[in-house]
Amino acid sequence: MRYLRFIQIFGRIQKLFRRRIIDDSPASCSLRITKGKWILPARRNASMLDRRIFCFLNETYDISNSLDWNNSNYTKLWLYNLHYFDDLTAVASEQRTEWHQELIDSWINENQAANGNGWEPYPSSLRIVNWIKWALAGNQLNDKVIHSLIVQVRFLTENLETHLLGNHLFANTKALLFAGLFFDGKEAEKWYRLGHMIVERELPEQVLADGGNFELSTMYHMIFLEDVLDLMNIHSAYDHVQPNGLEKIITPMFNWLNTMCHPDGEISFFNDAAIGVTPPVREIKDYGCRLGLYELSDCKQEGISLLTESGYARVQADDAVALIDRAKVGPDYLPAHAHADTLSFELSLFGQRVIINSGTSVYGAGTKRQQERSTSAHATVEIDGLNSSEVWGGFRVARRACVNKLFENKTDGMIQIGACHDGYKWLPGKPEHCREWIFEKNNIVIKDVIKGKKIHQVKSILPLHPNVEIISTEDSQVLLDVMGNKVKISIEGDGKLLVENSKYHPGFGLSHPNKHLVYSFNAVLPNSFSTRISW
Repeated sequence: MRYLRFIQIFGRIQKLFRRRIIDDSPASCSLRITKGKWILPARRNASMLDRRIFCFLNETYDISNSLDWNNSNYTKLWLYNLHYFDDLTAVASEQRTEWHQELIDSWINENQAANGNGWEPYPSSLRIVNWIKWALAGNQLNDKVIHSLIVQVRFLTENLETHLLGNHLFANTKALLFAGLFFDGKEAEKWYRLGHMIVERELPEQVLADGGNFELSTMYHMIFLEDVLDLMNIHSAYDHVQPNGLEKIITPMFNWLNTMCHPDGEISFFNDAAIGVTPPVREIKDYGCRLGLYELSDCKQEGISLLTESGYARVQADDAVALIDRAKVGPDYLPAHAHADTLSFELSLFGQRVIINSGTSVYGAGTKRQQERSTSAHATVEIDGLNSSEVWGGFRVARRACVNKLFENKTDGMIQIGACHDGYKWLPGKPEHCREWIFEKNNIVIKDVIKGKKIHQVKSILPLHPNVEIISTEDSQVLLDVMGNKVKISIEGDGKLLVENSKYHPGFGLSHPNKHLVYSFNAVLPNSFSTRISW
């Protein structure tokens, strides 16, 4: 709790005593006439399979019963997605217009005001935006829907998520700006002024100087970038002056995204990250192009690219692309999406992911969530079976690893990059993990040094992508088949190399079998070992 800001503590107390009052008085605002053109936004894959059948998080359910909007047999996140109404702007959404109209009417009739998942601020914010996007695409909102939309915005205005801040508050703000532009009148102007004030305050906080979103998750960076593009879109549609600072962050955010993607075109998995929650990377880029805010290019980022404020780095050399985590776990007051993945890395060879972090398939406070956030699910070093940062609950972190002694060096034919972290210094002997990556022609050497004293169990984990085949193992050496190419991983040190069965989670609800290379030993500190990857 010592990391929380006063506004978060106050917001939590306020939330406990806030009266959930619904203002359903007649609308005091009308629809504003657009002066510009609404541009087709980024599209997700369709989630509405039939009139009342939905697939979210790779799980499909029928919500034919009105109680299914809050069915306790479904996960909270699945129900949240149900209330987002993302399908209104999904691929081929115009073919489901009749279904969408019925669904909107059903939501109004079957969700009692101020009750249930749908009235919580975050799903309310996304739904408000999606209903307005649907209308801007040329669909008609009848008087009942317009009145419901106004009531929802009023309720959201009184329930902003100041106890959370971060992406939740920004989503609330986006909804206020959308509603403030979509409607005309004094009430709408009040919504807009409130949203405008918050967005101009939050932009410098939530977007770092290198363009990265401050929650340090590739997935949430994508969510935030889509939000920014949507805000640019609607301000242009109503020929309204953009909030200060909005346009200038777009190019750095796209540059950050390009740096943190693999050659396959999709995001890397640091902290909470999964493919499929946002529109595909290419779709986000196409959206930027349609708005005239981004130009597609296939330029290669050879050499080393540093995202200094975020703490990430990319090294691209010939057939290899490595993405390296020297970042903090996230904002001190909001590490909700942090994993214990400090000094982890991901590696693609010949365009194929080879070494990976294990991804994210669930939220909540269960054991699976704990495992996916743990150090053992990432390509880094674990000491005494513990996490480098103490992740707990669904979205909490106690003691956090702090990165120090960062360095990088480039000479002819060689790139060196490294850092240390103190996440285990609370243990006897105060262990400190230092890691250096050395890139040469067809060769990567990872040097791990565990400083400190005493005896500790050390494990180096290298999760492999499911598409990578293990050809043979011998002592501390493994031969892999990567896209028909032979790749050798050999480790020098005092330990033993084992191949363990595990799971890879590229998306919510997905768990694919894969292999982990685990090199472990009881180390008398200080100690060191090195891993060589050659092809």
